[in-house]
Amino acid sequence: MARACAVCGKVSMGGFNPQSSGMNRVRAHRRYQPNLQPLIVATPKGEAKKQLVCTRCRRTLAKASR
Repeated sequence: MARACAVCGKVSMGGFNPQSSGMNRVRAHRRYQPNLQPLIVATPKGEAKKQLVCTRCRRTLAKASR
């Protein structure tokens, strides 16, 4: 199973490391990982389940529960 947010589906994305020196800037590949945190989320059936959720969704869920 890939590391993805259980709420929004955010997954890792590719990009490049910034190179600061030289005229011909060589771009080095890298991966940007989502900031996933374990969180206990209530399912529609009423049972609690531990899921990996990104920090943005975690904040939104905290706002909705108030």
